[in-house]
Amino acid sequence: MKPIIKALLALLVGTAALWLWASWDALVAAQGLFGWRTQMIQFTGVLAMAAMSAGMLLALRPSWLEPRLHGLDKMYRLHQWLGIAALALAIAHWLWKHAPKWAQQAGWVQRPPRGPRPEPGSELLRFLQDQRHLAEQIGEWAFYAMLVLVAIALWRRFPYRHFYISHRWLALAYLPLVWHSVILLEPGAWATPLGALMAALLVVGSVASLASLSRRIGMRRKAVGVIEELDYIDGVRVNAVTVHLRERWAGHAPGQFAFVSFADEESHHPFTIASAWQADGRLRFLIKELGDYTGSLRQRLRKGMLAVVEGPYGRFQFDGPSQRQIWVAGGIGVTPFIARLEQLAREPDGRTIDFFYSTAGLQEERLQQIAAAAAAAGIRLHVTVSGRDPRLDGAAVRAAVPEWVQADVWFCGPTAFGQALREDLCAHGLPEHCFHQELFEMR
Repeated sequence: MKPIIKALLALLVGTAALWLWASWDALVAAQGLFGWRTQMIQFTGVLAMAAMSAGMLLALRPSWLEPRLHGLDKMYRLHQWLGIAALALAIAHWLWKHAPKWAQQAGWVQRPPRGPRPEPGSELLRFLQDQRHLAEQIGEWAFYAMLVLVAIALWRRFPYRHFYISHRWLALAYLPLVWHSVILLEPGAWATPLGALMAALLVVGSVASLASLSRRIGMRRKAVGVIEELDYIDGVRVNAVTVHLRERWAGHAPGQFAFVSFADEESHHPFTIASAWQADGRLRFLIKELGDYTGSLRQRLRKGMLAVVEGPYGRFQFDGPSQRQIWVAGGIGVTPFIARLEQLAREPDGRTIDFFYSTAGLQEERLQQIAAAAAAAGIRLHVTVSGRDPRLDGAAVRAAVPEWVQADVWFCGPTAFGQALREDLCAHGLPEHCFHQELFEMR
């Protein structure tokens, strides 16, 4: 099972188990729709806040979690899943709050008479009880805001530059929900393991929220530089940008990426670093024109322009126990392999490597440059040009490399291409853990 699936299940199932332990007596004593309503409001609310708090933690991009979850790309996928889970649970929470009342108003059920609330045993409990109505109102409005903001985050056609700003507002919506949770969680639950877990999650989530609102995320991993070289690769619509950093950079491994913003741009975008680290402060990025932002860079970028680089991130680092590797790149997915070729030309690691590169429209001069880099690194290169050569697929890879089943396979390129290749190779005997692919989707 993948680490991010394990993490998601551990959080939700573990939180649910702790809630059952803390609420078992009340759950057994619950009678009728309104008795279950009280318990389900608590259950869905606790799970929703656990998921949202964990998602806020991941938004910090904590470096200590990267090796455990196999890279920031996997962490962002988990962040997305947690957001979807939190939204679904929040909707269920809202429905349990209102639907029984609607059923009562329609005459379908009758609500049993409610007795007076127990007298609070302390001033703290009295304060919490007095705040319940306000906390319910605040929570409902924060829920509506979250509903809109998560829907925007999931709508891929929403422009990235606007998404980058609106997504930060989720941190603002989260803080009122923390207050809502503190006031409305059953007081007795705070003395149980569930209370300890929720307190830790709410504190961590609040710290992450404040860091996001104050734009402190990634501050210790940022370096400022200037654009030193610019080149445009015709045919494949790629901007080759070399940034010379003026501040300390800890270095990076081939295959890692960084978030880059140019000049005074509000947003920053993740780009794979296309150069091996040589301790000279220079980073090269190959940026394909894929959307409204990257499509405008050719007109806007200038030599000498400031650039802010945050990173490095990612675990696509060509490690693993096997002495046999197969690399497969599609289109702009060649970027991490170029950086690795540079490194291997200087520091051979003794592995036997076949490199399959599928491209469309790349100039012969550029192909020759890649071929020369592969030769210098001692790697066998297989180039497939769309429209000229047979299609590159799993069968072609297996035919070209007889010992493929003993290899580690590293893939970077279009998602559908990678999925088809993974399914083919794994169906014919490649262990699932030997296929490495970065989920390069940051929203």
